[in-house]
Amino acid sequence: MTLEKEVWLQNLTWEDVKQKTTASQGTIILPIGSTEQHGAHLPVGTDTMVANAIAEAAALKAGILVAPPLWFGWSPHHLVLPGTITIRAEVLIEVAFDVIKSLSNHNFDKFILLNGHRIVNVAWMQIAAERAKRELGVKVIIFDPAYMSKEFTGDMEWGEVGHAEEIEGSHMWYCHPDLVKMERARDNPHQHDRIYHVDPRYSGDTLCYVPSSPAEMERLAEKSGGTSGESTKASQELGQKYHQHLVDRMLEAIAFLQKLA
Repeated sequence: MTLEKEVWLQNLTWEDVKQKTTASQGTIILPIGSTEQHGAHLPVGTDTMVANAIAEAAALKAGILVAPPLWFGWSPHHLVLPGTITIRAEVLIEVAFDVIKSLSNHNFDKFILLNGHRIVNVAWMQIAAERAKRELGVKVIIFDPAYMSKEFTGDMEWGEVGHAEEIEGSHMWYCHPDLVKMERARDNPHQHDRIYHVDPRYSGDTLCYVPSSPAEMERLAEKSGGTSGESTKASQELGQKYHQHLVDRMLEAIAFLQKLA
């Protein structure tokens, strides 16, 4: 078995898991993504695939395990285009909690919830994480790429966080070049509003994010095929640098978690 396969919980026997639980100080990553439309150029599994890539690379270096990913997220606003599967937030809370509870029965007590479905999944993940900390006595942190790349993306010639834009496109192009169809990418530049910005790096006053309505998403689908941002600016080279930044920050997050009292 290759080292990459050995970091995934589902590839191991229970005896292997028991040994690695001790070696990893009871630390495990749970990737959580989505299955939803990502424009005409990226696969619907993008959010989960990039979360898996970050988790695997960091786990290899840190000597910890990665739990099987949750391939579904809260995506009601993307149902206007085929391929999207959305799970109710209240159901996702229960699923994530049950995963944590199951693993906590076998001496895992430090959890990193790695969110590939940027920003949108965070609200329900926070509820699940708080409940797990309170009821199970475990330690839980949430790692979200949009929040964990504010320093990096601020130095790039990339626009704001959107959907299937140059940031996601670059990352996916590096991680899974065989699944990216850049010739189909369509730009849909952000329409700036003084009081509403989705990107966490925006420093001004802003309203909180609320997923778009079906009518709003239908207009987006007609205009750009489901993208928000400048998809054609994606770069495989910058995707590699972006990925490495996130892996490095994940390693810092793991060290932070393991030092928590």
